[in-house]
Amino acid sequence: MKKSDIKILLVDDEPDIIEILRYNLTQEGYSVIAAKDGHSAIKKAEKEIPNLIIMDVMMPKMDGIEACGIIRQNPKFNDTIIMFLTARGEDYSHVAAYDAGADDYVTKPIKPKVFISKVKGLLRRLEKENNLTSIIEIGKLIIDNDEYKVKVSGQSLSLPKKEFELLYLLASKPEKVFKREKIMQFIWGSDVVVGDRTIDVHMRKLREKIGDKYFETIKGVGYKFVNPDK
Repeated sequence: MKKSDIKILLVDDEPDIIEILRYNLTQEGYSVIAAKDGHSAIKKAEKEIPNLIIMDVMMPKMDGIEACGIIRQNPKFNDTIIMFLTARGEDYSHVAAYDAGADDYVTKPIKPKVFISKVKGLLRRLEKENNLTSIIEIGKLIIDNDEYKVKVSGQSLSLPKKEFELLYLLASKPEKVFKREKIMQFIWGSDVVVGDRTIDVHMRKLREKIGDKYFETIKGVGYKFVNPDK
């Protein structure tokens, strides 16, 4: 996908921030749309189906958390990435963002180079998802979904089925935070009742076998896979 084909929706009630971010994004070659609050963001998102939504948390009429929750309920936005802009450094703000369905966040005041770096990283992930194959190679880790095989630094590992499925799920979308409810749904299904400790036990075993550096716990939310070689 060419940069000019990538649609980014900017949502913020401060015109100066919209102007600065729009300038930096258009300089990179992206197509940019803007909205000033949650209500207009939902309408523009439904019309444009953006690849990435960058949205402020605190806005009048409807804040970013509520708007994100509504957008995430619509299946047409399953492939849309959402990143929050937040002036807050508290954990509860970040947890609320992830709970609503956000993929990442950046804290104000925004540094353009850091902001663009985050945007590019999120869009690279989108490109990888669109070209996803049965074999995932990340650093020294190779996961073959067809053969149910895993190699770390050339050494083959044998994983139980659920551990393998959990590893493949997380590694299929590096840097994406998977909420605990989603993990349960994907791995065990809605018909099977499992406790929170089940996920924790499987994650502990993966950390022991694959390496702790590949996994990050998002407190109160879930887990994500990280590339330790980046």
